[in-house]
Amino acid sequence: MSIFRTDIWRVGVVLAGFSEICATGSLDPFAIRWLPNPGRYRFLADPFGIWRDDRLHVFVEHYDYRTRKGEIHLLILNRALEIIQQGTVLSEPWHLSYPFIFEADGEVWMLPEACRSGKLTLYRARHFPWEWEAVPEFRFPHAAIDASPIFTAGAWWMFYAPSSPDTDRMAALRLARADTLLGRWEDVSTQPLRRAPGSSRMGGTPRIMEGQLILPMQDCTETYGGAIRLLTAKTSPDQFMTFQESFRITAPQSAHPFTAGLHTLSAAGDVTLIDTKRILRNVTARACMDLRHHVGKWFGQRRSF
Repeated sequence: MSIFRTDIWRVGVVLAGFSEICATGSLDPFAIRWLPNPGRYRFLADPFGIWRDDRLHVFVEHYDYRTRKGEIHLLILNRALEIIQQGTVLSEPWHLSYPFIFEADGEVWMLPEACRSGKLTLYRARHFPWEWEAVPEFRFPHAAIDASPIFTAGAWWMFYAPSSPDTDRMAALRLARADTLLGRWEDVSTQPLRRAPGSSRMGGTPRIMEGQLILPMQDCTETYGGAIRLLTAKTSPDQFMTFQESFRITAPQSAHPFTAGLHTLSAAGDVTLIDTKRILRNVTARACMDLRHHVGKWFGQRRSF
């Protein structure tokens, strides 16, 4: 992570549904409720949401440059989109991000990105929304990045980026299949579905719209998470190998100064969750934070001997 640039993300709640945004092709016409960041050199990103009891539960990555580790935080909003409660819901020894939230089989599940742990772990809400437990029965063949599941055509499908080689993290899209969520997951092919830095890494919720599967993808051609590019395909599984690129959605002007990127577009009922970024270039501050981080890590390792 370069000290010469510091990406700071911010989460917004768009007052429009996912399909309306896709039909318009832009975020500029819609009102957005921006959520506050937790402090200097910390940010919220990767928002996914679910409505319960007339409240919007927004799960996000909370990242702190001082520790260089992400946790999963929750912000609960009322119908006026005011924050009424917030806190940490999941923290592990490794970095967590992209808390994909979904309902299936009468349960609420979370599938966060945790490739530094060496595997993809599925969590079940033991007591929604604050208590979560890992599901040991879930087995996935890879430490997938930004794994995004959808149930369609009588099966579960998982779109994801491979964790290795490093060059494929931004430029390769893979697909796995299972008969049940906890069933046997297998890749549908030995090769990625596509290779393209502009549309191969997931950036939100897969959706079925008017007989088509829509995938929001990160466009990383100019910068990490520079924009969202939509991919479309027929809902027939044999057509998942032939996606077509649709239009590119960028950060809205109302996000200023967070207009340098957009890398999440996730559906949450009648609203849509996004994140946008600004780039800071305070080299001195970042160098000091990174030095403190490495010194603290070194002392921690010395004490363990």
